[in-house]
Amino acid sequence: MQVFKALAQGLIDHGVETLFGLMGDGNLYMANHYSSIPGATYIASAHEAGAVLMANGYASVSGEVGVATVTHGPGLANALPPLIDSVRSRMPMVLICGDTADGDRNTLQDIAQRELVLPTGAGFEHVQRPETAVQNLREALRRATAERRPIVLNVPADYMWKEVDYQHDPLKPADRNTTLDPDEMDQAVGIVAAAERPIVLAGRGAATPSARAAIRRLAERLGAPVATTLRGKSLFLTDPGALGVFGTLSTSAALDQIGKSDCVIAFGASLNSWTTDSGALLSGKRVVHCDTDPQAIARHIDVDAAVLGDAATIAHAIIGYLDEAEVPTRRFREDWIEKSADVEDYCIPTSPASLEGSIPFHETVRAIDRLIPEDRVVVVDAGRFMFAGYKLLHVPDPHSLVHTCNFGAIGLGMGNAIGAALAAQGRPVFLVCGDGGFMLGGITEFVSAVQNGIDLIVMVLNDSSYGAEHIQFRSRDMDPSRTLFQWPDLSALAIALGGEGVTMRVPDDLTTVEKAIVNRTRPLLIEVKLDPDDVPTE
Repeated sequence: MQVFKALAQGLIDHGVETLFGLMGDGNLYMANHYSSIPGATYIASAHEAGAVLMANGYASVSGEVGVATVTHGPGLANALPPLIDSVRSRMPMVLICGDTADGDRNTLQDIAQRELVLPTGAGFEHVQRPETAVQNLREALRRATAERRPIVLNVPADYMWKEVDYQHDPLKPADRNTTLDPDEMDQAVGIVAAAERPIVLAGRGAATPSARAAIRRLAERLGAPVATTLRGKSLFLTDPGALGVFGTLSTSAALDQIGKSDCVIAFGASLNSWTTDSGALLSGKRVVHCDTDPQAIARHIDVDAAVLGDAATIAHAIIGYLDEAEVPTRRFREDWIEKSADVEDYCIPTSPASLEGSIPFHETVRAIDRLIPEDRVVVVDAGRFMFAGYKLLHVPDPHSLVHTCNFGAIGLGMGNAIGAALAAQGRPVFLVCGDGGFMLGGITEFVSAVQNGIDLIVMVLNDSSYGAEHIQFRSRDMDPSRTLFQWPDLSALAIALGGEGVTMRVPDDLTTVEKAIVNRTRPLLIEVKLDPDDVPTE
């Protein structure tokens, strides 16, 4: 069997049923053969960055390793920005890239690919010989899961047609050691038992059904409200004791309750600067940090106790200790339930008078969000709109939210949305992006969404500007005109690209938007005309 066939078969045998890619002379035979295998789904991107973003979105929603493939040289170079974003979101992914043939240093596309990849923070797995290609693939898949980051599998192009013996070597199940360190537990339980006003915080790392049930039971036993990080949004959607998102996106009522607490028990949460407001929300509180990943604990902030282990196991163990010591249940949870009964989720501020031809931001985003089917996947591109947008968007569960601002880059949403759709099991994907992000990275892959029949609804919040820069000029009483653009009609552009499009200029256009959503048969773009001075930053 040739190496390109062995790699394709290896992917299938390891359970990789979806591959995203852009063919070039370094990877075309492998990608082509993979697409011919029964049960395999190959999604072609229009740009190498799109392939990596698709794999990221797929991994985020499915919980599986996302796999993409690109060619060598400029193909790999084009994939670097989304690769960095995936590293920073700690997404398990394998990027299979071709490389210049060994000994060929005259091709225009030759570059030292290891030196390109390593500064991104991704791992690098080089195929040394054709005979090791399948083993290297296995190792890349293993490392992606174990290290929770992208691994680049580098395959010299001249190896692809070499004959090798193929034998599948299954990956061993991950070691799920549930033994907890007694000293760590003693320290953690001592802090928890002494707390009078505790809060239990859960992140994406605790978003499994078993962890959710155990954490909720712990919160009820402690008498603690529950809260989530942004990436854990909606984990406790129906819990009356839920504070919502803990951090810079908290409601004012939740911030008041957080301020009164004296202890935070965090499960599967990185405790980054957004969650802790650069540490301010944890000031004066004792912090217990629980995670399966030792590198995640105390990575961003010092903690008082750390427990390495599975969230459900730790939560059940703490409950056992509390019961044995007959620690009484606190009233902090009941206080919050009573207080929050009459509190609105988020108050929508009054919008200033808008420019002619534009509409208020908050009211419009919330109104369109309510028209989207509730059982959806939400992908949010980067931009100044996203902070307020996160507050207004309904997310059914943590794995139905794809966050794309880990590197501070705009334009990463469309590729993520396509990958998310492949993992969404028939649910529509709702992508929210700005006009700058759509023009920078969205147009190209909107074509891919059309070609692959993706059920995608794109809301482009079009203020005809680069908003983050616009507001900086405004804050210094400077002319922001250099940040303004005269884009083409984006809804008409969507139609020209083979999708559907509708524009909302005035509130009465909402009826037209609703009809377009209900009757959509292809990817739909909703262009929302906004005043650049009305788009909030929080």
